[in-house]
Amino acid sequence: MSEKLGRRNKVSPEDATVGDSRNQKDLQVHPPEGYRTEGSLTLGDIFIAVKTTKRFHQSRMELLLDTWISRAREQTYIFTDEEDDALKRRMGDHAIFTNCSAEHSHLALSCKMAAEFDAFLASGRSWFCHLDDDNYLNLRALLKLLSSYSATWDIYLGKPSLNRPIRASETLPNNQTKSVRFWFATGGAGFCISRKLASKMVPWASGRNFLSTSELIRLPDDCTVGYIIECKVGGQLLPNALFHSHLENLQLISPSRLTQQVTLSYGVFENKLNVIELSGPFSHQEDPSRYGPPEMGDRENLQLVPLAMVYQAILFMAVLASDECWPEDWYLAA
Repeated sequence: MSEKLGRRNKVSPEDATVGDSRNQKDLQVHPPEGYRTEGSLTLGDIFIAVKTTKRFHQSRMELLLDTWISRAREQTYIFTDEEDDALKRRMGDHAIFTNCSAEHSHLALSCKMAAEFDAFLASGRSWFCHLDDDNYLNLRALLKLLSSYSATWDIYLGKPSLNRPIRASETLPNNQTKSVRFWFATGGAGFCISRKLASKMVPWASGRNFLSTSELIRLPDDCTVGYIIECKVGGQLLPNALFHSHLENLQLISPSRLTQQVTLSYGVFENKLNVIELSGPFSHQEDPSRYGPPEMGDRENLQLVPLAMVYQAILFMAVLASDECWPEDWYLAA
């Protein structure tokens, strides 16, 4: 990591939230029934943005391109920081090469989020869903979840990485500051925002406004999104336990419930793998990389195979590249 924003306390997977809202003080959990709507939602209504960087185009992005992105190529856009002919060949104009820095600083991250947000606004689609390059997206579960809401309402779905609101100092004119507190959905688990809410965010989130807003609180992109929604727009995060990041203990997720989850992740914490324990459908002789094509599996259980494959692939890649995994807890307040 090339930039640190002051001294921060570590957050272990056990300290991060795993969807239990009983520990989330001051955050009201609204049941989906209160927002439920009728109507048919399709993938074509969703703008899926994946944030990455050149150094992870091969080790991370190829896993996604060969699995869930292959089923949602027309809805998925990749936002990165450097030209890549291989990525361009696979994604065409859905590979967005920003002019953002490759650093993992709050400004570089916010630069990419601004590009994602503007591309979504221009797309005319109903939902904006952000993911990181270490997320597996279950498209069927995402459609089921978003179908419970209307894009004409103010909807902000995701999972907090803390069991309390984050605190920040907002910069004011004349060198003054103001203490603010707000909830945010961690970008490492993915989050979704309705078009109605996104349109209200425009004064603080479109163009260079997003970077300026990020500078006000000196926190990364996912924190800035939560700040805009709660402190500027007056919206509220709707926490959802179906989103997952490597900041939580992923071994608590039962393999029998994997197909119900919207996003999954992987990571390394204190030199220990934090992954879902899952037996693959293929032997090591058939698939030494743990990443065989779905047609090799049982066709009767075809929809289950990609989840099994990708997490065996993720386990394999995490072992090989554990020193490349970015910690996401560096900016979290105590």
